[in-house]
Amino acid sequence: MRENSIFGDHLGGFSVCIHRGARQIGGTCIELACEDQRILLDLGLPLDAGDEDPTSLLPENDGLKVADPSLLALIVSHGHADHWGLASQVSHLPIITGAATRRMLRAAAPFVPRPIPDGIDAPGVPDLVDHKTIQVGPFSITPYLVDHSAYDAYAMLIEANGRRLFYSGDLRAHGRKAALFERLVEKPPQPIHAMLMEGSSLGRLQPDQTFETESQIEDRLVERFQQPGFIGVNASAQNVDRVVSIYRACKRTGRTLLLDLYALEVLAATGNQNIPREGWPSLNVYVPEYQRLRIVKNQRFDIVDRHRVNRIYREALQDKIGQAVMLFRPAMVRDIDLVPGAWAGARVIWSHWDGYLRTEDMKHQPTVSFFTPTGSCKVPRLSAH
Repeated sequence: MRENSIFGDHLGGFSVCIHRGARQIGGTCIELACEDQRILLDLGLPLDAGDEDPTSLLPENDGLKVADPSLLALIVSHGHADHWGLASQVSHLPIITGAATRRMLRAAAPFVPRPIPDGIDAPGVPDLVDHKTIQVGPFSITPYLVDHSAYDAYAMLIEANGRRLFYSGDLRAHGRKAALFERLVEKPPQPIHAMLMEGSSLGRLQPDQTFETESQIEDRLVERFQQPGFIGVNASAQNVDRVVSIYRACKRTGRTLLLDLYALEVLAATGNQNIPREGWPSLNVYVPEYQRLRIVKNQRFDIVDRHRVNRIYREALQDKIGQAVMLFRPAMVRDIDLVPGAWAGARVIWSHWDGYLRTEDMKHQPTVSFFTPTGSCKVPRLSAH
């Protein structure tokens, strides 16, 4: 469904069409056209897609369901599914994104049901690199690394036919890379003739409120971690800033962070040696049962072999459980159920967007009561962004 039409007088022959994302959170897809050639900025899965056939969710755009030589490439701003989740339905289309985003998508592939898009491995496709301009047909694209809960996220300046469009992608100013936001504000690209800006957080705060910084969230975690008992933190492993905060809070409180294979593979794929990984102090590797079965089914024992250092097994969890913090998902409830006394005094901290709590798989957990916006707050909630 086409949500917005052309900006102004075709931006001097440079036209912009928002296919999805102007009236909802997620599912972003923006088409740019110049000189009869086109590119797409993001091709996201709508957050309310449910069980719909992904092919039916593709925008009505020439070149998506059937290849069209005028559609040159898909530019993915970052690795959240609401910006790339439909890309696997257009395997013929080259995908341009950051190098770390490519690696993280590949690393996640053995663990997630959503297929990795073939286009990220298209030959000869350039990577997005901070402030390094690339040329795609008539479009000059300059990426700007930004602060976001997704690692390797970019805003972009796109120039064509003498006109300049700035696309913010998703960005914030309160993470561990907040200096990138300040840099962008202090030295914005000039001139800009039109700007498309992410607005999913508009209206979420009162005028006198601000989002907590990642350092403040770390301090709150320290407060929670000082109380004895098992703690599960339901956060995305791809939210690297949050994983760093959890790890730092564990070190400050003498706790041990338990990471699974998915988290370790994704974190290693960043290529950043300053991010928690196997072999670090105060960190153990735990393979939950559902991952163990998936590894056996897919014969991916190479993944286990990469993370043997500091691995612990369920039998050893009982001795550690009272001082353990686990990067936690509902599928891990079964593992904790099998550790005698593990739930006594346990807490689960929710660290995602609140909207995900309304999904059916989160409402009916048999062991853990999750925070809901209208219910009693039995489980602490941390800022989702």
